[in-house]
Amino acid sequence: MPVQFRSLIEEHLAVRTRAGLFDVSHMGEISVTGPDALPLLQRLTPNDVSRLAEGEAHYSALLTPRGTFVDDVLVYRRGPDRFFLCVNASNTEKDFQWIRGQAAGEVEVEDVSGDYAQLALQGPRAVAILARVADQAVGGIPSFHFIEGTVRGAPAILSRTGYTGEDGFEIYLPPAEAERIWTALLEAGKDDGLVPAGLGARDTLRLEARLPLYGNDIDETVTPLEAGLGFIVRLAKGEFLGSEVLRQQKERGVDRRLAGFEMTGAGIARHGYPLRVGGREAGAVTSGTFAPFLKKSIGLAYLPSASAAVGQEIDVMIRDKAVPGRVVQTPFYKRPS
Repeated sequence: MPVQFRSLIEEHLAVRTRAGLFDVSHMGEISVTGPDALPLLQRLTPNDVSRLAEGEAHYSALLTPRGTFVDDVLVYRRGPDRFFLCVNASNTEKDFQWIRGQAAGEVEVEDVSGDYAQLALQGPRAVAILARVADQAVGGIPSFHFIEGTVRGAPAILSRTGYTGEDGFEIYLPPAEAERIWTALLEAGKDDGLVPAGLGARDTLRLEARLPLYGNDIDETVTPLEAGLGFIVRLAKGEFLGSEVLRQQKERGVDRRLAGFEMTGAGIARHGYPLRVGGREAGAVTSGTFAPFLKKSIGLAYLPSASAAVGQEIDVMIRDKAVPGRVVQTPFYKRPS
């Protein structure tokens, strides 16, 4: 997928106000099936997989014994003993080997990435556009649910999920059908202002919605609690990799926290720029950009918990110059209900 087709800002605004279509076939897919599939995923992920009904999905993570991220993932339940994980492209082989290495009993773990292309149709008009090409009704699919159906005759998993902060669908289908369905969707959405969108808009959209990026905001040094993703940590479900570390961290509180900030001075915060609080070094920007819809410069950074409260004044070092910013409530953008 290109960084942009025409204009990053145009594509970003189209997704916020109309619809955009992304080819995210680089994402990885891993199948976990068999009678011991559920116990395996319960042990490897912090969210409670047993609560998923067939046709439901949830956001979760693969964790190390230290409670830190191997990767962040979407977990789909396709049947009683059939699960499907969408993983980050650069982590596909690592995740596959991690899951397979932990597997025991009657369970089969397969890297099925080659079996799927993935298109992401996102934006307030996404449902109406998909309804014109899907062979089943899609408007009634709730958020984080999916159906297995067809789109213009092509078998597809139609998942009401996304990485933009907008309503929409992620569509998994055979690679040989991807170009035909891509073209059909663009044609169906032409009068709605649907545009193809690239990686650049995908990144600015996800940051406005405070959705973390593996390798920037989360990695094997960070726990979900530090990253502000405590909603995926279900300690009551029982033991899982890293659960004791997370239990202790929750009891005593985290020493650092992923905080959102906006620039109050002129400048754009970029990944890696140092931060200061009260003149002292306090971390670095993990993600930062100019937010096209919000029309301001925003970013994320790990700050000491005592310095991460909303309203805290910070300085971002841009080319050795201290440019002021302020910690703000996140998500920066939340779509109208």
